[in-house]
Amino acid sequence: MNQHPSLARQNTVRLALAFVLMALLVVALFTFWVLRPLAQRSADDLAGLMVLSAQTWAELPPQTRPAFEKELLTSHALALRAELPGPGRDEWHPPFFYLLEDALSQRTGLKRHLSSEHLDTGTWYWAEVPTGNSHLVVGLSATRIDSQPVAALAMALLAGLLFAIGVAIWLARRLTQPLAQLEAASALIGQGGSPALLPETGPRELVSLSRRFNAMALQVRDLLSARTTLLAGVSHDLRTPLARMRLALEMLKDNPNPALIERMERDIEQMNRLIGNVLALARGLEHEPPVATELSDFLHQIAADFSTPTSPVTVTCPLGSWPVATTALQRAIGNLLQNAQRYAPNLPVELVASFQDAHCRIGVIDHGPGIPADQMAAVFQPFHRLDASRSPLTGGSGLGLAIVRELARANGWQVALKANPGGGLQAWLELPRPAS
Repeated sequence: MNQHPSLARQNTVRLALAFVLMALLVVALFTFWVLRPLAQRSADDLAGLMVLSAQTWAELPPQTRPAFEKELLTSHALALRAELPGPGRDEWHPPFFYLLEDALSQRTGLKRHLSSEHLDTGTWYWAEVPTGNSHLVVGLSATRIDSQPVAALAMALLAGLLFAIGVAIWLARRLTQPLAQLEAASALIGQGGSPALLPETGPRELVSLSRRFNAMALQVRDLLSARTTLLAGVSHDLRTPLARMRLALEMLKDNPNPALIERMERDIEQMNRLIGNVLALARGLEHEPPVATELSDFLHQIAADFSTPTSPVTVTCPLGSWPVATTALQRAIGNLLQNAQRYAPNLPVELVASFQDAHCRIGVIDHGPGIPADQMAAVFQPFHRLDASRSPLTGGSGLGLAIVRELARANGWQVALKANPGGGLQAWLELPRPAS
């Protein structure tokens, strides 16, 4: 089975190719727009010097020609002779000498090709130059044109390639290292582990990805913790009524008693209520689409359902419509009202709401004993109760606020508890306005 190449390798190859192509483009543009015009001008000047040297030599008196030839060789690396060398007429020349051939052709009007000759002093290139009714062979040493454009181009490309590969490897590692960390952390989560949070540094996209992954990792960690706590709490809270039912069944075998049957029914109801709360907590993870709702009528209906003669629920809410997940919000407010009425019996409960530009705040305010400040965060954990005895006579199952938190998390709300200045507790739900 063929394995796909790594992202680092793909990025390295692509970046290296991009750098090489860019280097080739720069070299090509520099060659054709800078080096080539300079080389053509230099070749034209040299061709003019060669033609002028031949014509000057032909016009000089014979006795001064040796001194002229010596000066020409010493100062300009040019030599004069009568005939061209035999071999080497069609050999390959460095690029500059082809430009020189074109320049000589334009100055003499004849198609010229330089003939090369290898001497003890190096390689020489010779060309025939007309001098009136005759011609003269003018040569120049290859050392006079002390440039190697092909070698320079090759070295530049090689250096550019090595630099491109180095930069590409560095960039690829810089880009893929956070992704490798994300892959390792994701694999650890898949195995049930708890990875360390990713560093939120680097490019904006990677920072956003790391931040979202960290939020997901924390949520998964909370869910795993809640699952463990949930299972432990269910097993603990079911053990007591099951033990009572087992004892009652043993007693019913010998002495049927309506009181025992009634107690079994209460135990069954308690177990059914606990299981219903656990299912409600699980369903809290589902997202419900918001629907535009007249909030005042909505809250008055909830208040009417939970008001009792000893614990009335009053509503303070301005008129106005707000997009809400009605079923989830009704369950959340209902749980908060049940908690308020359970822990502040025979006292009124206030249900208030207010609108802001981008948020709607809904609060349930009671005047009971409240919650200690150090327990404000802990009460949202499943099965956490202020009453350590866990008696159903002094409190519920400990899932009410956990369900509210899961409903808020699933629908993008914020839930918070704070002490009521007049005594009691304030529970607030903050609903942001959904994006269009």
